[in-house]
Amino acid sequence: MTKSETSEKVARLIDANLNRLKEGIRVIEDINRYIYDDASLTSQLKTLRHRLQTIYSLERLHFRDIENDVQKKSIESELTRSSITDLVIANFSRAQESARVLEESFKLIDPALSEIAKEVRYGLYGVEKAFFLKHSAKEV
Repeated sequence: MTKSETSEKVARLIDANLNRLKEGIRVIEDINRYIYDDASLTSQLKTLRHRLQTIYSLERLHFRDIENDVQKKSIESELTRSSITDLVIANFSRAQESARVLEESFKLIDPALSEIAKEVRYGLYGVEKAFFLKHSAKEV
C-alpha cells in the first residue's frame, strides 16, 4: 500500500469512528435528557460531543465508502436490547472504543487531535460512572 493509500484509509478509519463516537454519545445524551430528565449528565455529554467538532474535517468525507464497508450489516447482539440500561451500556462501549481508535489513529497525523480524543474518552469514563451510580436503581 502506498503512503497516499494508507493516508486515505486512515482518513476513512477516522471518519467512521468519529461518526460512531458522536452517535454513541448522542444516544446516551438523549436517554439522560428525555428518560431521566438529568440536566447535569445531559450537559456533560453535550459538551463532550461538541468537543469533537474541533477534530471534524470535511476533507475526510471524500474517503467515506459506505457501499464497500465489509461490516455494515448488524450482528445478532446488535439487534436486541432488553432495557434502557442495555442501550446505555452498548453506547458507552461504542463511544469509548471509538474514542480509543481515534486517539491511536490521530497519533499518525496530529498528536494534538489524539489528545482531544483521549480527553473525550476519559470524560466518557467519568460520565459512565456518574450515570450508573446515579441511575442504576432506576431501571426503566
